[in-house]
Formats: sequence, structure tokens, C-alpha cells
Amino acid sequence: MEKTQSTYTAIEDDLEILGDKLTASSAAGKNAPGYSSSQSEEAGHFPGDRGDEGQSSPFADENMSYRAGLRDRKRIVVKVGSSSLLHSDTGRLDYHKIDVLVRELSDLKNRGKDVILVSSGATAVGREVIRRTHAGATLAEDSPITVKQACSAVGQARLMMTYQRFFTDYNQISGQVLMTKNTIGDPLSKYNLCNTFNELLKFDVIPIVNENDSVATYEYSVGDNDNLSAMVASLMNADLLILLSDVDGLYTDDPRVNPDAKFIEYVPRLDENLMKMAKGTTGSSSGTGGMSTKLQAAMIATQSGCDMIIVNSRHMKVIHEVVQGRNYGTLFRADPNPDFDLQDHLESMD
Repeated sequence: MEKTQSTYTAIEDDLEILGDKLTASSAAGKNAPGYSSSQSEEAGHFPGDRGDEGQSSPFADENMSYRAGLRDRKRIVVKVGSSSLLHSDTGRLDYHKIDVLVRELSDLKNRGKDVILVSSGATAVGREVIRRTHAGATLAEDSPITVKQACSAVGQARLMMTYQRFFTDYNQISGQVLMTKNTIGDPLSKYNLCNTFNELLKFDVIPIVNENDSVATYEYSVGDNDNLSAMVASLMNADLLILLSDVDGLYTDDPRVNPDAKFIEYVPRLDENLMKMAKGTTGSSSGTGGMSTKLQAAMIATQSGCDMIIVNSRHMKVIHEVVQGRNYGTLFRADPNPDFDLQDHLESMD
């Protein structure tokens, strides 16, 4: 059943009230022990926001000028990680964040953008479901591949059901696309995949993409949705890739370990020095990708002619702020390489 206008208004009011409470809570906690200004959520600012003027750097003006053009991007791929969809203390789905995510994507769609969502979370969701229905079941992070595949099969169905319910509330149609590296590596499969995406977008459907982990094997050791989202962006000639993460963006070092790590807000071109800044670990127990995979994704996206932004997903509303050109997260500027071939890149990863 479609939501009435009064229902939409009530949702907006609830979210505004919640925002006011978060702002008040943030202000009250500034004098509390352990408060970090880098993690503040002041009114009008989300994690990773460096202000409209940006940091003082040789590329500050170029950064803000280039970001202003992001509002004109027509085809946008958004990747959301497991840790961004789950409550950290229970491992269960965070319905509030999913609702805001879906609303943000629906609004982009209503503005005439092509939108593709690449969503992690199936295995984590399935693991929690099985734990609750089979008390005492041992489902560790390093469980055998067959256990992970079973969790993925259960979780993918639950995750899609949740997404479809929320998208229906905002009068949007969503569809599931499951793929593996083999889907991209095989020319015929890749051709069929692109046809499927094109038809879905033609019918104003929002594709929801994930790796087909229930039948995959080696993808768990070398595959991740950071790279997968970049491959989708490359295949579909996307203009912008947004990686929603549990970090603000790219730093010169891990800020959780090194307090002197400097934030990098704009990368006009990836080079070896930047690639070496990557850390292979992730900040949560749910995800499979760290900064290393995000920089690999940036290489795929930028060389394919697609801008990419890493941004903190603590507030899903950051999506429309990024598209409006606000200075959130780390922007990797498109740097098309006519010699880049996605299939060759896939083979080099094996």
C-alpha cells in the first residue's frame, strides 16, 4: 500500500526530531572524557565533512570546483557495506538506516538519475538468523565456506525482502542481480549481464547487486563488494561511485592507530604512493573489505572514467549532500585510461 502524504510528513517530522536529539546529544558530550572533535556530529555536518571551503591544500580550490559538477552526474552506483546496515552490538538489521538509505536512493531516482545499489550484508544477516533459530549454533567469522554459503542463501532472501518493502513504500521498483567474477570474465555472461542492467534501468528499476556467495567459492578470499561495485560502475559506464563505509575517507595512515594521520579529501590521480597507504583490515567484524580494497576499487572506477567517493555512512543523508557537491569524504577524480581493460584486470587478480 502506498504511503499517504500525511505518512510522508510524519516520517520527515520523526527524522527531524531524531536529528535534533543527535545534535543536542553531540553538543552535550563535547566536554565529556574521550570526546574527539574529528568524530563530532555538529548541526549540519556529517562525519567526513570538511566544510564547504575544504581543507587548506594545493588542491582545495580544484576540489570544490570539481565537486560542484557532481550534481550533473546521471548514472550513480552506491555501495553499502555490512557494517553500515547492521546494529554493531547485535548484528541485526538497522531498519532506520536502511529506510533513510532507500529514501535517499529513491529521491535520486525521482531526480532523473539512474541508480544501482551494490549491497553487502547477506552472509551477516543469514548468520544472525540461523543463530537465533538454532540456539548454540557455532557460526564464527572463520566458519567453513559451506557454512558461509548457507548463511548467504538465508540472508540474501531476508535482505532483499527488507529492501523491497522499503522501496515499495517510496513507490520504487527494485530487482535483484547476483553475480560473480566469472559473470564478468566470461564474454557471453558479461554481455547478458549488461543487457539485464540496461533493461532494468530502462524500466526505472533500481538494481540491487551482490556477489552470488551461496554458490561462489574463491570469491570469499579475493572478492569483495568494493571491487564489485567498481566493476559494475565500469561495465555500466557510471558517472559516479559512492562507497558508504565505516570510515570518513582516506587518511595517510590508520587514524584509529595513528592520531597524527592526515585526512585526504581529494585525489586528482591515483599513484603508487597513495596505493601504499592502504590498510588491509576493516573496522568491523561484518565486512570483508578494508582500505586496500577501496583503493583497488578507486583504480578500477577512475581508469574507467568514473568519479568515486569514500564517505562515512553513519548518516545516510550524506548521499544527497555528496551529489550536491558538498565536501564530504574523499573524492577520487575520474582519470580515464584508454588502455584499461576490465577483463585483463580480473585476470591479473586471480
